Amino acid sequence: MQVIDHQPHAWLLLEDDSGLLLDVECHHGAVSCSVLIRLNDEELAEYRRDGHAYLDRLAQAIHYSAPILAISTSPYKARKLRGYEEQVLQAISQWQAQALPGGAARQD
Repeated sequence: MQVIDHQPHAWLLLEDDSGLLLDVECHHGAVSCSVLIRLNDEELAEYRRDGHAYLDRLAQAIHYSAPILAISTSPYKARKLRGYEEQVLQAISQWQAQALPGGAARQD
């Protein structure tokens, strides 16, 4: 798994052997977490057409649908992937180490 794009403090686009995954930071009051989804065929087509700008829009849609709240009816709630935490953290660490001279961590 590797990071291939990002918007600081909003989302990361990751790629693994089975496709593209979007990790969105969601904050709702005191509740905060990331929501990781695999891009479906429609989202992949939109991403190929509009790139980074599409991911900004998709991340906003995910965030504002509040999939992390128990009472949420977000369409993204059921798509939240579980069991990828270690892989995502490892990909982020590798990406940060490659991004700066001397392997210093990124701060964005």
